[in-house]
Amino acid sequence: MPRISVEVDGVTYEDDVEPRLLLVHYLRDRLGKVGTPIGCDTTNCGACTVLVDGLSVKSCAMLAVQADGRQITTVEGLGLDGERHPMQRAFHEAHALQCGYCTPGMIMASIDLLRENADPSDEEIREGLEGNLCRCTGYQNIVRAVRDAATEMRRRPEREVAP
Repeated sequence: MPRISVEVDGVTYEDDVEPRLLLVHYLRDRLGKVGTPIGCDTTNCGACTVLVDGLSVKSCAMLAVQADGRQITTVEGLGLDGERHPMQRAFHEAHALQCGYCTPGMIMASIDLLRENADPSDEEIREGLEGNLCRCTGYQNIVRAVRDAATEMRRRPEREVAP
């Protein structure tokens, strides 16, 4: 079995993994990072989105062996000094969730979106999140949350945009 070394949420892990093990299953089953939900296992929903070296990746589409030597951030690894990340706070304050199943993936994809475009329009937010599905909200509050987080993150540049 291949041996991998990955940094997940600031902690380095070294493990033997089966070559066909998906990253989402490694994160959840081996590391206990259950904040990354398994949605569709087909890359359609985006619920399992994490950041790999700062870029959003659907973890059901990546093998754990492909993560070897990479830095992974899950929704559980966001925030600094016990404070929520601005995107987490904005999702909470704008009520950008209902059932919450898509929320971790939406948050992670939104952080990557703002890395690329710090001041997106509503249309750019919708386009940037089109690979992440929500069956409950109608997206209005999600767009509002991303816009609010973008404003806060531009105002507080000392906070990291992406871990």
